[in-house]
Amino acid sequence: MSSTERVAVALSGGVDSAVAAARLQAQGYEVFGVTMRLWDGSVADSGADGNRACCGSRDLEDARRVADCLDIPFTVIDLEAAFRHHVVDDFIDRYQEGETPNPCIRCNQFLKFTILLERVQSLGATALATGHYAILERTGREIPRLLRGVDPRKDQSYFLFTLTANQMRRLHFPVGELTKDETRRLAARLALPVAEKRESQDLCFVPGGDYADFFARHQPHAMRPGPIEELSGRRLGQHRGIGLYTIGQRRGLGIASPHPLYVVAIDPIGNRLIVGPEEALQGESLELEGVNWIDDTPLVAPIRIEARVRYASPAVPAWVEPGAEGCARVRFEKRERAITPGQACVFYRERRMLGGGWIRRWHPSPILPG
Repeated sequence: MSSTERVAVALSGGVDSAVAAARLQAQGYEVFGVTMRLWDGSVADSGADGNRACCGSRDLEDARRVADCLDIPFTVIDLEAAFRHHVVDDFIDRYQEGETPNPCIRCNQFLKFTILLERVQSLGATALATGHYAILERTGREIPRLLRGVDPRKDQSYFLFTLTANQMRRLHFPVGELTKDETRRLAARLALPVAEKRESQDLCFVPGGDYADFFARHQPHAMRPGPIEELSGRRLGQHRGIGLYTIGQRRGLGIASPHPLYVVAIDPIGNRLIVGPEEALQGESLELEGVNWIDDTPLVAPIRIEARVRYASPAVPAWVEPGAEGCARVRFEKRERAITPGQACVFYRERRMLGGGWIRRWHPSPILPG
């Protein structure tokens, strides 16, 4: 892509997107900044513990300060209604179904790389850039290859599995080849106003990580108390609402036991939390839906991959097998711990990310009594 072309940079108000804009500007691109207004800033700015949520009004003002510092045009695009529909409502629905959703991936899929990408093109941009730590390798390729970011602590390729080949042709990830420390040093050298800004810690619509308050306000049904049961069906106590728990959780269960117990299943129909020993968390395979191959080539036969079942977990050897349209099964070479419905399973070959899908079931699953 020619450096004379016009690129919109999604300024989040953080250091990564600020450096992304500065790097593109230094390379000769005509750059302008855009920020998505996603959630009511009066709710989103911070929680009781002082952790900063992303996408709040302070972030918007910081994005504006970055644009002023770089002397680039800046605009705010109101996507709050779309965000509520595609991200917040889905988040609530998934928890009601006993899953643990990943709203950051949904936001990338429906907001950033679909609606925002279309909007900035209507504003004259030929491409959109973000501060994601991932790499688009374009050399001699019609369809770029998506690679892990250089910094293993910050690699964000996991959150990008829904990208399509057509979208990747119109994207830039300018900080993917930097470590986080290098990004901060560059921001300081350029005197960017967010060089020392803390990273966001919470979901923008759950400030302070207060899920109890969020569900009490937006979906009280998810806060109904119910039984905590062992795999045998023996009742051990009472949970505070299934929206507060996830597979693999040990702390905060409020039950006494002579041996450690973990959440191994969530039964939304019976409003039950099922707990068991750690070995009950071990899974041999999982089933996916919404599978996406980012080079647009469908899977026709089993292939060996490395699979990552959550952002904070390493990729492990596995086989992925084709299923019905948009579905697949992943079989692990060694049993994988705490596979969580609602999260993503993302496929890799060494540094290259191939695609992924949404976890809907895993095997062997604990058998819910009765």
